[in-house]
Amino acid sequence: MWALCRSQICRAVRAFRLPAVASRLHCAERDSSPASRCWSCGSPFPARGGLPRFCPACQALQPPEPRPDLFRIMGCDCSFNIDVQQLQQRFRSLQRSLHPDYFSQRSQKERDFSEQHSSLVNRAYRTLLSPLSRGLYLLELNGVELAEGTDSDIEVEFLKEIMEINERLVEPQNVAKIEEIESLIEGDLQEAKKLLVKLKYFENLEEKVKSKKNPA
Repeated sequence: MWALCRSQICRAVRAFRLPAVASRLHCAERDSSPASRCWSCGSPFPARGGLPRFCPACQALQPPEPRPDLFRIMGCDCSFNIDVQQLQQRFRSLQRSLHPDYFSQRSQKERDFSEQHSSLVNRAYRTLLSPLSRGLYLLELNGVELAEGTDSDIEVEFLKEIMEINERLVEPQNVAKIEEIESLIEGDLQEAKKLLVKLKYFENLEEKVKSKKNPA
């Protein structure tokens, strides 16, 4: 049954990317934002810039954008297929530039902004690192949401397989069996990029496999 499900997913799944038109519209809308003004000295500067954002006139740290683009923050293309190594390098670089020691002599307002930026960077990194959360975020950018708890788009056979695996995981621990399930889950996580609802099930199974292999 697993082999059947896996072959069906492999045939259905392709690299998930934003439609070309939607991608251009998305970027155009965000690039057309009006200029911002520094909260400290009032000088104008582009609304969309690097992160962290500093005023070019007085170098005061600016607050995060109200609706930040996580792809832009992490220097990634607005696509499902991203360079994970580049993402990790960008994350480390931003962590260094936002380190609390760097802002220890700044105003309380800037220290607060640095904490907000740091939290935002952590959220952006976690969101884009996981294929599931990255795909869901892409859908969100295009106004598509996956309703919680709905299985209307899932084939009955797939749900049966998920139930079967859950039952096997409840059985007395068998390392060989768990490793077999783990390898199947990992394979589908790499290929089932477009079927994000199914990925949610696989991610849940993966967590159960990890807890079985490494009980607390």
